[in-house]
Amino acid sequence: MSGDTDLIKLYSSRILALAADIPHLGRLEAPDASVKRRSPLCGSTVTVDVTIQDGRVAEFGQDVKACALGQAAASVVGAAIVGTTQEQIETARDQLKAMLKTGGDAPDAPFDGLEVLLPARDYKNRHASILLSLEAAAEAMDQAKQVHCA
Repeated sequence: MSGDTDLIKLYSSRILALAADIPHLGRLEAPDASVKRRSPLCGSTVTVDVTIQDGRVAEFGQDVKACALGQAAASVVGAAIVGTTQEQIETARDQLKAMLKTGGDAPDAPFDGLEVLLPARDYKNRHASILLSLEAAAEAMDQAKQVHCA
């Protein structure tokens, strides 16, 4: 019975509310870069589009086909990402990975809302889906930077 209680905690009302209201949902018409990431374990996918200006995310769009946890992560990322730098996104990605896999702290602001996913730490099969949005965003920023520098 404790397994059921743990799952109920995992899918808290806050996580479900985030999953139901994902900011910047949809694709950009003319992105500087687009990246699609897929979790091989569960099949969740996130496609991220970015435009950058002065080294920061100017516009962001995402197409999210993921479990509630992946959707919740995408929701937090979508709410926080406009105006951030590649370094901030990569730091948040690395901090989220550490939070899930090695007991690290939640990511720094503006991505500190990802703390809501702390209960997923014990569900290793969900980690890849949770990381998709930040991984795709980091890769898209790298691609966009190369386009702007070329």
